[in-house]
Amino acid sequence: MHHARGRALSGAALLLLTLAAPSPSRPAAPRVDTLLQGLQIPWALAGAPDGRLFVTERPGRAALRGLLAAGARRGGEYGSVRAMSPMPVTWTSHTLSVAGIALPVARAGAGPPVLVLHHDIGTPPRLPFYEALARGFTVLMPSHPGYDGSPRPDWMRSVRDMAVLYQWLLGELEPTRELGRLTLVGLGFGGWIAAELATMAPRALHRLVLVGAMGIKPERGEIADQALVSYIDYVRLGFAGRAGFEAAFGAEPATSQLEQWDLNREMTFRIAWKPYMYNPTLPHLLGGIVTPTLVVWGREDRIVPLECGERYAKALRQARLEVVDGAGHFVEMEQPDALARLVAGFAGKE
Repeated sequence: MHHARGRALSGAALLLLTLAAPSPSRPAAPRVDTLLQGLQIPWALAGAPDGRLFVTERPGRAALRGLLAAGARRGGEYGSVRAMSPMPVTWTSHTLSVAGIALPVARAGAGPPVLVLHHDIGTPPRLPFYEALARGFTVLMPSHPGYDGSPRPDWMRSVRDMAVLYQWLLGELEPTRELGRLTLVGLGFGGWIAAELATMAPRALHRLVLVGAMGIKPERGEIADQALVSYIDYVRLGFAGRAGFEAAFGAEPATSQLEQWDLNREMTFRIAWKPYMYNPTLPHLLGGIVTPTLVVWGREDRIVPLECGERYAKALRQARLEVVDGAGHFVEMEQPDALARLVAGFAGKE
């Protein structure tokens, strides 16, 4: 990397130095190619197997540039140029007491904080989507009370109760205490919780990302009712195709996984049954949120209609809607790279 001197080292460039193979008539000579310009203090570089380069910038931008290495761009002219392997991500887990609940929180990465709230089915612990975010951000992932083995509080009766609990949690976690730094990412049911939380502190967040969020009643379609199908069929419904489900959970998920889905569903019925998976007051409160918001939807979402994403984008003051092809409700499992690029690019903006 070459740093062009100037205020805050702005305008830095990423250069590629290669040596052509020598021949009897021509000695080896270096060649320099500029891959990126205008970087703000680049401090980490990684690559994907397909040749894309990923640059993290010190102000907190994860510059997932999606560039091809020079050798790939030029049809293999630099045959010895290979993408670097991404650095491994180390996860830690600790438990905090919040409202009398022992709440597990996983953490990885470094950089500006990103809090991810998972789906109503729970979440696998180490998804590629989480790992990608952790290469540019401090990723924090609490386990919802009553989900994935987290203690079930007898007093909790609504999604808004859970949002208040997470508002409390933000004050307990060192990376999230400073107002205006946190990007809050909600997946599905977690998106509903995130939207409720944002209405309580409409100016406290840096960015809000809602991915296939429940919480708003569709006017034309309906949110899939998991009481009408088995818990495994409900999870299958969240994928655009069977291949996505099997890649995430296998053709025949383990008995322990099936039991956990059933327990998670019980907790969902406890706090989101009547009305089912929406809050009639939420649409009236969204207009108070001034946080820039990214609404993301899988084009083939069969659990929450795309119409709900359109309604979120319309109700929020500063929101845009991005539709991801080849994904159903579980966008982070079917299209992790596409979602990571969207979230990282959005969260990294000043």
